[in-house]
Amino acid sequence: MAFTGETAPGVRPAPQATDGFRLNHSMLRVKDPERALGFYSHIFGMRLLRKLDFPELGFSLYFLAQLGPDEQLQVPDEASARTEWTFRQRGILELTHNWGSEDRDDFAYHNGNDEPQGFGHICFSVPDLDAAVAWMDVNGVEFVKRPEQGKMKDVAFVRDPDGYWIELVEAARLGQLGLG
Repeated sequence: MAFTGETAPGVRPAPQATDGFRLNHSMLRVKDPERALGFYSHIFGMRLLRKLDFPELGFSLYFLAQLGPDEQLQVPDEASARTEWTFRQRGILELTHNWGSEDRDDFAYHNGNDEPQGFGHICFSVPDLDAAVAWMDVNGVEFVKRPEQGKMKDVAFVRDPDGYWIELVEAARLGQLGLG
């Protein structure tokens, strides 16, 4: 039997009109694109799929994803074809840079976790949480919460260069999460 989803108050059956809809990307605003791109490409192994500049509006968009060897072979070389391909994918991270923000010492984006709270975090699933924590430590990544801290064990949170929270989980450790 095909999985149709869990139930909770407010959940309704997916209408046929939504067939083919997929979450393509989530966007974070970044102050310094060079710093943010360095972080996500080095620390999380993401690849820049496409950069789009909008000079008339004063901003750039950077679309990043993690690609396995087979996926790398599917990425079109030609720019417009790669743009279309990018907007058909799942799990893309869009970094938006409003030009000039990097030159303002007093400027910072709200990370969503300081008051007033709003946006919470993005999450990366890792094959080995202990190895990922060691990698973060070696690279000087700031931790908000380590896996052994707090009431929810086996979950870590780090900060990116703009202060956004990133959750780190190892799926094999979370099978009983929320069941106790």
